Amino acid sequence: MRDLHDIIKRPVISEKTTAEMAALKYTFEVDSRANKVEIKKAVEKLFNVKVKDVNTIHITGKVKRMGIHSGRRPSWKKAVVTLAEGSKPIEIFEGL
Repeated sequence: MRDLHDIIKRPVISEKTTAEMAALKYTFEVDSRANKVEIKKAVEKLFNVKVKDVNTIHITGKVKRMGIHSGRRPSWKKAVVTLAEGSKPIEIFEGL
């Protein structure tokens, strides 16, 4: 089994994800090979919460240009984790 910190890479903080935190929905960048069961177990163990649902999205990297040179940003995987009713909020997101 992979390390929990290898599955959950970082939280995604944006205006939309901050608004979803009121409904106990948290967004993370995750390993592209991780499945929903691994993500659920990793969030439950790392933050000591009960997860109700996990939705995953593959984000394709944008094509960017600098002059005549073009390149692509890396593709990544995003997971939206919904906590169970009555669960406490995740502490790292407090104060945002």
